[in-house]
Amino acid sequence: MITLENVTCAYPGGKQVLETINLHIEEGETVGLIGANGAGKSTLMKALLGLAPYQGKITIDGQELKRDTLAEIRKTIGFVMQNSDNQMFMPTVYEDMLFGPMNYGATRKEAEEAVEEVLEMLGLAYLKPLYNHKISGGEKRMAAIATILAMRPKVVMMDEPTSALDPYNRRRVMETLKKISGTKILASHDLDFILDTCDRVLLLGEGKLVADGKAEEILSDGALLERYRLELPLSLTRR
Repeated sequence: MITLENVTCAYPGGKQVLETINLHIEEGETVGLIGANGAGKSTLMKALLGLAPYQGKITIDGQELKRDTLAEIRKTIGFVMQNSDNQMFMPTVYEDMLFGPMNYGATRKEAEEAVEEVLEMLGLAYLKPLYNHKISGGEKRMAAIATILAMRPKVVMMDEPTSALDPYNRRRVMETLKKISGTKILASHDLDFILDTCDRVLLLGEGKLVADGKAEEILSDGALLERYRLELPLSLTRR
């Protein structure tokens, strides 16, 4: 589904952020992307959308990421940004949720059906008529997640999806991610969330892919996590 071959990212005038990343993600996998601040998690996801400069080769759903394939590839990916304000731009939650599916070719009826399904899964029907500038940070986070899921993308990428969420909504997001099909890449410092939702974990350290394996094996390796400025998930420290 997604392949990176010798991918290196460096911003103009800045330091190298990712160094020679090689990995393959199968269709339908749920992959956790972990690492300390500055490890390159957000840059890696932006590179998959053509939003970060890179060298090397990226292939998504059978197409190499290039200028002439970028628009088509972006139709397959839904990206929940770290800052919800950067992706909520319509007046109401409902209008925001309708925009994505209709922009990618869904009819109004198809878009409305997708929106209603996602709102029910996440328990967010009450947000439907509300104005984006009048809801809380946590509600805006949930609305941003709902907006992307309503697009029914083949690939869902989320950057810190549980930030600003209370325990109830955090659990609803986890349950929903387990229900939906497709390939999922979840970048988070919430390692308990990663442990509960992901089968596989990619650990980035100083721009390099330093570990790639089963979620429980990597997340239970206290020495490995400490080496890259992370700590064991709380659920594992209690065992």
